[in-house]
Amino acid sequence: MAFIALGINHKTASVDVRERVAFTPEQLVEALQQLCRITPSREAAILSTCNRSELYLEQDHPSIDEVLAWLAGYHNLSLEELRACAYVHQDDEAVRHMMRVASGLDSMVLGEPQILGQMKSAYAVAREAGTVGPLLGRLFQATFSTAKTVRTDTAIGENPVSVAFAAVSLAKQIFSDLHRSQALLIGAGETITLVARHLHEQGVKRIVVANRTLERASVLAEEFGAHAVLLADMPQELVHSDIVISSTASQLPILGKGAVERALKQRRHKPIFMVDIAVPRDIEPEVGELDDVYLYTVDDLHEVVAENLKNRQGAALAAEELVGAGVTDFMQRLRELAAVDVLRAYRQQAERLRDDELAKAQRLLQNGAAAEEVMAQLARGLTNKLLHAPSVQLKKLSADGRFDALAVAQELFALDEGSDKSSQ
Repeated sequence: MAFIALGINHKTASVDVRERVAFTPEQLVEALQQLCRITPSREAAILSTCNRSELYLEQDHPSIDEVLAWLAGYHNLSLEELRACAYVHQDDEAVRHMMRVASGLDSMVLGEPQILGQMKSAYAVAREAGTVGPLLGRLFQATFSTAKTVRTDTAIGENPVSVAFAAVSLAKQIFSDLHRSQALLIGAGETITLVARHLHEQGVKRIVVANRTLERASVLAEEFGAHAVLLADMPQELVHSDIVISSTASQLPILGKGAVERALKQRRHKPIFMVDIAVPRDIEPEVGELDDVYLYTVDDLHEVVAENLKNRQGAALAAEELVGAGVTDFMQRLRELAAVDVLRAYRQQAERLRDDELAKAQRLLQNGAAAEEVMAQLARGLTNKLLHAPSVQLKKLSADGRFDALAVAQELFALDEGSDKSSQ
C-alpha cells in the first residue's frame, strides 16, 4: 500500500503549463475512471485549480512513471516537459502535502481559505466517480479535520493579505454593519472584481460599479447583483455611497475635492470611507483633508498587507506543528488498521481450530467417554493446534538467524524471560 501526491503548482510550473495540465469540471469523472483503469491506482482523486493540478492516489506499489505517462498523454504534453515541473510525495510525505495544501500553507497567498473548499469538491467528485475507497477516504477526512484545526487554533486566515481584502477589512472597521452600507466601485478590472466579491460576501446593501464603458461595468455588476453606471454618473452616486473604492488605469485623477464636498453636504456630513488603489491615483489627495472622509491609498493598504503577512507567517509555524501532529496521528491509525486485519485473520483461524476440537470433544461425549478425559483432551488438542504454526515459524526464524524476529515474538506473546527462569 502506498499513498502518492503528484502534481504541478505555481512554484514549479508557468501559467502556460498550468493551463495545459488543468482539468475542466466536465473532464474530472471520466479522467478519474481512466486513471484507475490505465494505471495501477486503486483509488484516486484530482484537485485542479488555477494554481495547481494534483493527483492523490493509493496504489499497492508506487508506479510514478505510469502515472506521469498517463497525465502527459491525457493533456497532450511531452513526458519530459511534465517531468521537469512535476513533484511527487509518497506515504507520510504525501499525507503531509495534502494537509498543508488544505490548510493554505502551500498556497500562493499564505493561508487563503478557498483551497479547503476546492479540496472538498475534489473529494466529492472522486466519490461520484467511484474512485475513492476506504483508504483515500480516511486520508481526506483526516486532512479536512487537520485543516479545520489549523483554522480554529491559529490566526493564519484572520489577517487579510490581498489589497482588495485589506480594503474591505478596513471598511468593516469603520462601518460595524456593512449590511446597511452602500458601495461605489470605480473601475471594472481584476482588483475591483475581487473587491466586489468580498463586499458581496459581506452582504453590502447596494453596490454600484462605475466605469468608462457601460458594457464592462454591466458584466461585473451582473455577477454580483450590482448596478452599472458610467463615470459621468459618479456625482449622483457619491451622495448615496458610504464606501468608495477606486482602481482604474486613468493617468489623471477622476474624483476631485469639489465633487466630494458637494456630496458630503447632501449627505449631511455622513462619513465616507474611500480607498484609492490606483497608481497613478484616481482620487485627488486633497480629498483626504475633508472632514468626514477616511481616505486610504494603495501604500496604506500595502503596509496593512505587509504587517498581516508577517502575522500569518508567525501563525504558519504553529500550523506546521498541527499538520505534523495530524500526519503522525493518521499514520498511527493506519498502522493500527493493518494490525486489525491481522488480528481478524488470526482470530478466525483460532475459532476454526476451536470449533474442530469442540466437535471432537462432543463426539467423544456422545460415545460415552468420561467428561474429565474429554475436557483434558480438548485442552491439550486446542493448545497444540494454537501453538503449532507459531512453533514451526519460530524454529525456522531461529535456524535462519532471525534473532530480531525472535525478540519481536518475545514481546508479542508478552513472555517475561526472567520470570520463567526464576520459577525453574
